[in-house]
Amino acid sequence: MRRLRILTWHVHGNYLYYLVQSSHEFYLPIKPGKPEGYGGRLSGFPWPNNVHDVPAEEVKNLEFDCILFQSQKNYLEDQYEILSETQRQLPRIYLEHDPPRQNPTDTRHPVDDSNVLLVHVTDFNDLMWDSNNTPTRVIEHGVIVPENVCYQGELNCGLVVVNGLPSRGRRLGVDVFEEVRTQIPLELVGMGSENMGGLGEIKHDKLLEFESHYRFFFNPIRYTSLGLAVCEAMAIGMPIIGLATTELVTVVENGFSGYVDTNINHLIERMQELLKDPAEAHRLSENAKRYAQERFHIQRFINDWDEAFALVTGNPSFSIPLTPLVVGCVS
Repeated sequence: MRRLRILTWHVHGNYLYYLVQSSHEFYLPIKPGKPEGYGGRLSGFPWPNNVHDVPAEEVKNLEFDCILFQSQKNYLEDQYEILSETQRQLPRIYLEHDPPRQNPTDTRHPVDDSNVLLVHVTDFNDLMWDSNNTPTRVIEHGVIVPENVCYQGELNCGLVVVNGLPSRGRRLGVDVFEEVRTQIPLELVGMGSENMGGLGEIKHDKLLEFESHYRFFFNPIRYTSLGLAVCEAMAIGMPIIGLATTELVTVVENGFSGYVDTNINHLIERMQELLKDPAEAHRLSENAKRYAQERFHIQRFINDWDEAFALVTGNPSFSIPLTPLVVGCVS
């Protein structure tokens, strides 16, 4: 498959970092002040050389093979501002990061175009959106785990990783977090977490090593897509505890890699057990790591995206043999 020139926007930094691990060339429009979608190669990520910032006003003068939208703003506004009419006819993909907000079952997706490929990041999202006449496919997350990071779990405390939790309300489970931490020692990290006594934001390249020392990873979110933070934590071997909602119920197996439940008191009981029994936490850790290495393998993710790009651009698809996600790591 030839190397493609793909224009996309910086919407979710972690996801973009994993997406650009492929061999294609990615172009990110930038604007002064870095407004929404125009931050380009923001700090905190070791961006590879195939990622390029380009001033938004210069986009119309460049040649691309594919346009990748990642938000409603990209699709409904940005393309008409920075793309030429010819560029707007190029092969197009809309990457939908989230489940529908307005109504979980009857919300029509903003894209209604049989010539656009709508990519969902979970089967749950694909199930819940009314995708109109737009063809869809699912590409599940892929993550990279540093070779020297393994679950340790020596801290008798759970960890929650959510950006903006104080301001994002019940959907992201701020009340669930508050309730649980009255009975369980929990540390909170993420943007804005200082407002709830948390530790603030930890840069992506430091986060997984930081996480590895906590006994378990707790996800208090009621309704969202499957968070990359969950996949990353699971890939280093953290036992996962969370609400039995959305895609998470297909990821965590009770008593095998962690626990999910809709009864918060039951989850608190499981957390208490793991705090008292580090050996049990390590047993769950090994299972979680093996499962995540298979399901969220970065090369599988890249292959899936290459197939999607090949589909819309008319190139033949191909696959690359999988290689180990984690090597040289001893728990």
